[in-house]
Amino acid sequence: MAAVTSPESTPQPRVYFQTPPGTEEEVPQKQGRVTVKYDRKELRRRLNLEEWIVSQLMTLYDCEEDEVPELEIDVDELLDLPSDVERAIRVKMLLVDCYKPNDDFVSALLEKVRGMQKLSTPQKKGDLTP
Repeated sequence: MAAVTSPESTPQPRVYFQTPPGTEEEVPQKQGRVTVKYDRKELRRRLNLEEWIVSQLMTLYDCEEDEVPELEIDVDELLDLPSDVERAIRVKMLLVDCYKPNDDFVSALLEKVRGMQKLSTPQKKGDLTP
């Protein structure tokens, strides 16, 4: 049921909806807005790298995308390692069950990771710590 206010009480007429008696009133949920403070260019590079990794793994394992073994190649983890040698060892450990030669993949991955920035969790505007 709708009620229209009179022009004398407000400058513009408005319509208010009332719930019929005996029914529960639903509380409208407020829609939130998410603001991310990541660099779009860096996110695009990450996405491109992930797509490249998937395509390379499909070639290495000679399978379709949904058949690729669950490997967690964490770029941030690789960036935390102090040297390319340690990064290569970490990636080769993840590829332990791959029987095709993977040295070219590891070298290309390290080349692509080099120069990337580690993504940190964005801070909220009020969460600035000294």
